[in-house]
Amino acid sequence: MSHASISRRSFLKAAAAAGVLGSPLLSRRTQAAPSDVIRHASFGGGGMAKADLSQIITHPRVKLVCVAEVDSDRAAALKKELPDIRVYSDWRKMLDEEAGNLDTVNVSTPDHMHAPMAMSCLNRGLHVYCQKPLTHDIYESRRLAEVAREKGLVTQMGIQIHSHEAYKTAVAMVQQGTIGKIREIHTWSDKKWSDPNPRPEKSDPVPENLDWNQWLGVCAERPFIGGGYYHPGNWRKRLDFGTGTFGDMGCHILDPVFSALKLTAPVSIRSEGSAPNQWNWSQDAIVKFVFPATEFTAGPTVALTWYDGDRKPPVEVAKQHAGETSLPGQGSLLIGESGSLIIPHIAMPIVLRDAKVVQVDFPQVPGKNHWHEFIDAAAGTDKTSTYFDYAGPLTEAVLLGGIATRYPKTTLEWDAVNLKFKNMPEANAFVRKDYRAGWEVEGLS
Repeated sequence: MSHASISRRSFLKAAAAAGVLGSPLLSRRTQAAPSDVIRHASFGGGGMAKADLSQIITHPRVKLVCVAEVDSDRAAALKKELPDIRVYSDWRKMLDEEAGNLDTVNVSTPDHMHAPMAMSCLNRGLHVYCQKPLTHDIYESRRLAEVAREKGLVTQMGIQIHSHEAYKTAVAMVQQGTIGKIREIHTWSDKKWSDPNPRPEKSDPVPENLDWNQWLGVCAERPFIGGGYYHPGNWRKRLDFGTGTFGDMGCHILDPVFSALKLTAPVSIRSEGSAPNQWNWSQDAIVKFVFPATEFTAGPTVALTWYDGDRKPPVEVAKQHAGETSLPGQGSLLIGESGSLIIPHIAMPIVLRDAKVVQVDFPQVPGKNHWHEFIDAAAGTDKTSTYFDYAGPLTEAVLLGGIATRYPKTTLEWDAVNLKFKNMPEANAFVRKDYRAGWEVEGLS
């Protein structure tokens, strides 16, 4: 697989139901001379963690030292492929015993554990690659960015398409003025990480292979529910653990928009969709943002609208600006002064003028390996492109969209400097959460 063609979708298609990639990790490893070794640990051993590891360990300087994994079946599968690694069910014990043997980590777990794990690593001076969304809550994103900056540590968020030539080309085209200054943006994903049903009132036996207490981590205790309700994937639908469709895909799809336009924090957010229930994220979101103007936008502000599930940009908008061109299942439509640009997730951008596709010369922007970029930066030979000072504000905006869905048909005014809503004090309760007793983390609790 070339660097330019790496995508999250390709990993997920290659993953089996248990989260084990079809291509054995052992056969993909490379050896480094001892003096060149970057000692690495993974938080997570299956699913997206396995996908991240499948790239990280191909770097010639990386030695995978240890892995924290709460599912013993996944841990056993990984240990079978990589027998020389040490595996822990308790990530805190792993850090206590191994931090001095490590240089870098990847955090590739359910959303609610991103910040506790990443901050614990930053506190120990470790360089951190963390999956998207950077955190579950806005305060956590702000703090991770601050601490990483203060300590001068290398960081990277796992929005790997940022380094794909398709997204890099789209950013370059917008910034070189291919469609003029941008007037408005529409972004969407057809995924459905939502559940309108109440949580089942039952308690199922915890599977022998799962450490439920460790899986819950900083979240409050509750009964285990089987049938895949939480583990391994449906946690994304649950308010306490995931961040819904917007959280899952927003950091990916808004990334080239943020990069191209150099967007900062929104000044207001408004949801036109339904609210989540007590337990789960709602479906078919429509969230409207207003951002301050930048050098690449037209007017004093610029509007961005997010849609997910069965929602898409209005037919009249698509017809006026995209004509007969079908919008992809996930992507963005940027409307400029002299044309429009479709940025599919994931393919090369499409330029339109007067709602008709036109052929233009694409800037030559080669892709990179997003994971290797992180390792090279940790080794001092490169710089990361989605470091936490970039990834944090992007994640904050996405998470603001989730909070807005709790208050349908209400415009929330956002004070980014002070991390609070100006006109809806009750919404500030969702900016920061309390961690379960005994799970406090320095810098977050």
